[in-house]
Amino acid sequence: MHEKVQRPRKLAWPLQAMPLARASSLMYALLILYISLNPFDFDFQNGITAWAWVDAPLPRFITLFDVSVNILAYIPFGFLLVFAAYPRWRNFVALGMAISLSALVAFSVETLQSWVPTRIPSLMDWWANVFGGLLGGLLAIPLGPEWLSGSAIRRRFDQWFGLNWAICVLCLLFPWSQIYPQSSWLGIGGWGHVIFGSIDWGTTVINQVVQETLITGLCWLGAALLLSLGMRPKAPQWQILNGLLGFTVLLKILFTALQFGGEFSLIWLTTGAFWGMCLAVLALRWALRLRQSTKYYLAMLCLVVVTIAINVLPDNPYFILTLRHWNQGRLLHFNELMQWVSVIWLPMAFFWMIRNTKELQSTH
Repeated sequence: MHEKVQRPRKLAWPLQAMPLARASSLMYALLILYISLNPFDFDFQNGITAWAWVDAPLPRFITLFDVSVNILAYIPFGFLLVFAAYPRWRNFVALGMAISLSALVAFSVETLQSWVPTRIPSLMDWWANVFGGLLGGLLAIPLGPEWLSGSAIRRRFDQWFGLNWAICVLCLLFPWSQIYPQSSWLGIGGWGHVIFGSIDWGTTVINQVVQETLITGLCWLGAALLLSLGMRPKAPQWQILNGLLGFTVLLKILFTALQFGGEFSLIWLTTGAFWGMCLAVLALRWALRLRQSTKYYLAMLCLVVVTIAINVLPDNPYFILTLRHWNQGRLLHFNELMQWVSVIWLPMAFFWMIRNTKELQSTH
């Protein structure tokens, strides 16, 4: 008799909680509060009741930009809440929780904005936020339990990073650190000309294409090598890093369009920025084959040189002219937060490298 051929059993994903999603949900809620209530100049004696915005008439002028931003801001929140609720609450129960919590957070924000002179709470904003939470929840439900439990994502991150969660954080923050306008593309760490001094444009002639090419290329090569130091040797490092650069470019295009308008979404992609990225990607292909200790010193050298160059060399005059057309009213407080991310990314990277110097140098 022939042996019975058994069909392979369908993979049963464990019903595991996803603590990362719960922590991310909390952090995202705090981020919403920061962006919505900044600069926190509350005036509780302004004579406005807490619920006045509920019965107030709709704003006279409603722009598509304001509605879109309010919806988009809560889509990730609703998405993360469905992840966070698993496995105790699933499917449409989790969706109901995501909508309810989105509505509660939005209600709290609108109420607190009643006492912030620079904010105008509106029932329209609240409905847009709730709709964003609904969309985020609907996007999360079809992914299935293998995604909701975090098993697939966690296994993939283990294969790539192991226990180096600090590198994961740096990877996640890198695209957002590029949103705030910079004199040179990828030129993060611009701490002003206070520490290093400044160069007068009237007595100095610098080829802007060459300057931006060098800054962009050195910054990406240094940042990519730094991130590769925290990855497992068998991880597809070049593909992961190129994917990160691609996502950074897409995010920059999106937020540039929001700030300047769709016709100017590629205004930052200058000749220097383009060639800087191309040359750095090619150099990275070779540099990833070096020993771990060599990559460490090369990454440190690139980041130190680019930090000095950004703060010593003068700003691009075309960049200064571009800022004059920047609509500061759009995403003003969000831009303040992204400016801080741009400033602290390099110090965080240097701190991680210095703290793990012996371990990185001893690994071959």
